[in-house]
Amino acid sequence: MTDRPEPWEPGSGPVAAGKRYAPATERNRDAILGVLRDQLPSSGLVLEVASGSGEHAVHFAVAFPDLDWQPTDPDPAAFASIAAWRAEARLPKLRAPLRLDTTGDWPIAQADAILCINMVHISPWTATVGLLERAGAALPRGGLLYLYGPYLRDGVETAPGNRAFDASLKARDPHWGLRRLEDVIVAAEAEGLAFDRLVEMPANNLSLLFRRRD
Repeated sequence: MTDRPEPWEPGSGPVAAGKRYAPATERNRDAILGVLRDQLPSSGLVLEVASGSGEHAVHFAVAFPDLDWQPTDPDPAAFASIAAWRAEARLPKLRAPLRLDTTGDWPIAQADAILCINMVHISPWTATVGLLERAGAALPRGGLLYLYGPYLRDGVETAPGNRAFDASLKARDPHWGLRRLEDVIVAAEAEGLAFDRLVEMPANNLSLLFRRRD
């Protein structure tokens, strides 16, 4: 017997009470933290879109105690897990989760930074377009939009593992799949989000940093 929470991934099934865990979170959270340390504001509100199990929200809220952290997700199973992790952590600036669908009206109108980890490839392209559109409206001048996950890149060979992952995503849902980095940049620029930099991450993932223009 073990007290370890049940695994979770988007669309994994019915709501289960209590915490869930996403195995990828344990592998990537410290690498992501290393990028965020020099990029997030010293104070203000960070909106996390598609918070998943809620483990990232707790990890980052501990690392950045001066920031208000707002987790969100549209998935009921994820929402329940976020709430359970938050209740256990008892962190003063980790807010209760909100339901947020990137293509609908957002419950948060403004944020000092926005994070979205491992959503772009596990959702329809319209979800990414909605994220970029609303992030462009919500962020202040110079505000950060941070995206993390695997991408396709023109002129860069796709790793075999990412090709297989892309095929498995499309088998689950034909509207899912790895996106071209260049398509994301063009869509972001159209919403006033300037591509700042790319950071190579472990396991063939990328950190993409955008900043709100004037």
